[in-house]
Amino acid sequence: MVDSVAQASAAVALPRPRTDSGFSIERALHGRRSAREYRNAALTQAEVAQLLWAGQGVTSREGLRTAPSAGALYPLELYLALGRVQGLEAGIYKYVAPGHRLVPVAPGDARPGLAAAATAQDFVAQAAVVLVFAAAEARTTRKYGTRGVRYVHFEAGHAAQNVALQAAALGLGTVTIGAFDDEAVRQLLRLPAAEAPLYIMPIGRS
Repeated sequence: MVDSVAQASAAVALPRPRTDSGFSIERALHGRRSAREYRNAALTQAEVAQLLWAGQGVTSREGLRTAPSAGALYPLELYLALGRVQGLEAGIYKYVAPGHRLVPVAPGDARPGLAAAATAQDFVAQAAVVLVFAAAEARTTRKYGTRGVRYVHFEAGHAAQNVALQAAALGLGTVTIGAFDDEAVRQLLRLPAAEAPLYIMPIGRS
């Protein structure tokens, strides 16, 4: 795991998200599809920033976010395997919602490894980026007991749908994947022991 001080010094400040694109929620709902074919084209940092903000962005001074969370406990953590993003090196990054930035976790292209872990779904490796939702369930279960596990899963669904709709609004393709080897993904992303992977979303120009 990368040292926290080193992470902070190497953090990537992301472009400010837009809230006035003019693309209606109805158009996004109508256009959302599961895409498994991606062109060999890079995403911009602004597009990556917008997608991450849609999933877990902070939207109030109180720290509330784009997706509802039981008790506002926010157990989700978003990780990105970057392959083709303008101005950013390939590698694994973690999104830090407060401050809207990325911190590096590990260098190198993790997309092929994630494709292999996702039951050899090779199209995962062709996406410009692969977004992985992980969760520290204890943040929620400490308050809600075992019922909290269900709340965490609800939250992952809310956040993933936000990302899917934002992708549609940006003209990008994505699909949600739940079939993968948990331990392989955990090792690839170097997740802390308290976090478990829940969802994979490859994203690219389709």
